[in-house]
Amino acid sequence: MGDRGIDPLNMNGQNFDADRYLEKVLKECSLKEIMDKEANIVRETQTLHSDMQTLVYENYNKFISATDTIRKMKTDFKKMETEMNLLASNMNSITVFSEQITTTLQDTRQQLSKLSGKHSLLKRLQFLSTLPAKMKTLIEEENYAQAVQDYAHAQKVLEQYGHQPSFQGIQEDCRAIVAEMKQKLKGDFQAAGQTAQSLTRTGELLLQLGEKPSDLAKEMLQSANQRLHEQIVMLQDQTDRDMIEFVDLGLDGFLKDLNLVVSSYKDMFLTRMIEQERDDFTEIATEDLNQFVQRNMDKYMAMVQDRVEAEMGRGDSQVMLRALDRLHRRLLAMGSLCRSIDMTKTGIEIVINAAHQLCKSHFKTLKEHFGDRMSSVRLALVTTRSDSITPSFNELISNLYFSTVEKVKGVLQDLLVFLQPDWSFNLKSNYKGSLCVDGIRENLLVAFIHHIIEVMMSFCSVNSTSPPNLLLVLSKTCLEMDQVGIHALMSLVDDLYEIESENSTTLTHESELCAEMRDAAQALLDTFVRMQGLNISQMLRKSVETRDWLNCLEPRSVRAVMKRVVEELNTIESVLNGLYDSGTRTAASSDSSRKTHFSLSAQKQQFRSNWSTYTPSQLESSFASNFHRLFSERIEIFSSVEFSKVSIVTGIIKISLKTLLECVRLRTFSKFGLQQIQVDAHYLQMNLWKFVSDENLVHFLLDEILGSAVHRCLEPILMEPNAVEIICERS
Repeated sequence: MGDRGIDPLNMNGQNFDADRYLEKVLKECSLKEIMDKEANIVRETQTLHSDMQTLVYENYNKFISATDTIRKMKTDFKKMETEMNLLASNMNSITVFSEQITTTLQDTRQQLSKLSGKHSLLKRLQFLSTLPAKMKTLIEEENYAQAVQDYAHAQKVLEQYGHQPSFQGIQEDCRAIVAEMKQKLKGDFQAAGQTAQSLTRTGELLLQLGEKPSDLAKEMLQSANQRLHEQIVMLQDQTDRDMIEFVDLGLDGFLKDLNLVVSSYKDMFLTRMIEQERDDFTEIATEDLNQFVQRNMDKYMAMVQDRVEAEMGRGDSQVMLRALDRLHRRLLAMGSLCRSIDMTKTGIEIVINAAHQLCKSHFKTLKEHFGDRMSSVRLALVTTRSDSITPSFNELISNLYFSTVEKVKGVLQDLLVFLQPDWSFNLKSNYKGSLCVDGIRENLLVAFIHHIIEVMMSFCSVNSTSPPNLLLVLSKTCLEMDQVGIHALMSLVDDLYEIESENSTTLTHESELCAEMRDAAQALLDTFVRMQGLNISQMLRKSVETRDWLNCLEPRSVRAVMKRVVEELNTIESVLNGLYDSGTRTAASSDSSRKTHFSLSAQKQQFRSNWSTYTPSQLESSFASNFHRLFSERIEIFSSVEFSKVSIVTGIIKISLKTLLECVRLRTFSKFGLQQIQVDAHYLQMNLWKFVSDENLVHFLLDEILGSAVHRCLEPILMEPNAVEIICERS
């Protein structure tokens, strides 16, 4: 930059040398380049001239205005200088006159000052002389604040000059009046009817009159305690008001007074320096205040808790929670009064207890509702049976299942009001509150499901007098709960209350409840099978025990009891048709309903021979029957059945035929008695095969029955198969 500034060939520099520049251009440039440079220089020169003209034109008016301003300033400064000189002259004259006046009035001013002091002293003396009378008047008017103020204004003067005779009488009168005023103030301070505001004002006046702060603090808490107790007694009598009005009365009465007492107590005894007390006064006063607040809050919260328990189940939960929310908000606002006391803790505990109480109330309601629905189902079954009308079992099951599930859903929705985000309390953020939410799941839903299972299992007793169809309805209901209901309810409660139950080690898992509910369904179904089997067995047992088998006539028909057995089984199957699937059964032979009983035995000659080919002596020594029992498959008579129509009816038939077998083994038969058993067995064979899962089971049990009859027969001669078929077809 510096080299460029001193370069003689730089046109824009201060040291530009036109001759040298021209000489350089002529040497280095061609004619055309010289002409271009000339044109360029001409253009730049014209541009500079134009810019200079524009600049001069734009600033011309400013130059003229600046010139006029400078000229005017010169004139104004000349005038100002003249005025300043005049002002200085006037100030000098004023100073001279002021000194003259001060000198003249100095004596008068001193006299005025003395007179003013005497006037002030006379006013004070007048105030002191009229003070006793004025204080009496103020006390009679109960204007204690003004009386104390006047006495405090004169107290220092009386203490300083009270030994003088002229002031001694005034001082004694004032002391007597103050003592009387103290007694009245203490009486008001200890009176039970005092409000917290008047109590605070009275305490302030007593402090100003020199009362000992420690004694006054104790008296203040005692008086306030009595007043707050009256508030609680008054609230306990407000049983006709709803929960919101009850809480509002407590907020505007008890808590407001407590708040004012605590604030006044702090202002009077804790925030100010009290010199006449010992050093630990503040600590003692603070501890007394905390105990006072804790004791009264415990009483108030206990009363609120009792009211919540009394309201439980009687009114709307939303109304109760709105009231508790107002109470909790006030407790939050009061938290700064006594920081050593957790005001909101008790409020949260009341809400949690309310949730527990509501859970108990709803749990009781659910049990009553379920009991009513069970009674309705039982009544419907009894009514339809007496009216000879086939009941709609699916409708009964649906009503019992859906009414129970919907009732539980309604209860869960009702309890969800505790977790609304509008409330000032948050149960999920509190440890006890979180346990309370889990308790809704465990102590309400899970406990109710256990109650359902317990009620269902109570019908599985051997001595139960319940109708068998009721067991069938309950078993199917339990199965629906296992397959659909439990999952729906557990998922609902987990979603509504945001409960992480999958990874929890303390919460009951859905699979456990489903397993228990399925066990209940199985137990009810097994009980149904046993009861129906025992009902048919009772008919068969009576038919065997009441007949004289040694004096029977030649059989001409199937006994009526066998027809009744088949009719009962048809009725049971018709009931099961709409409730359970058919189930699986082994393929039946084409002649199952036509062949005679011992055509089957003929097919099994490797195990036993035809009873008709044996003489009585041969029958006694025959091992065919026993050999077959050794190698035949064991039949479980009372085993659990599957949830299918075939399995249920098969279980009933097994119990019935097993009973018939045991009854036959205890009787002795003649030839015709044996043949009657043969006809009955063939009739059962013709009709029972279609009910069971495996017709070989029926064949085996009927073989056992007829074999036992042959063993117990005095003349074991069987009827011809064709004759048996004719009798059965005719029947």
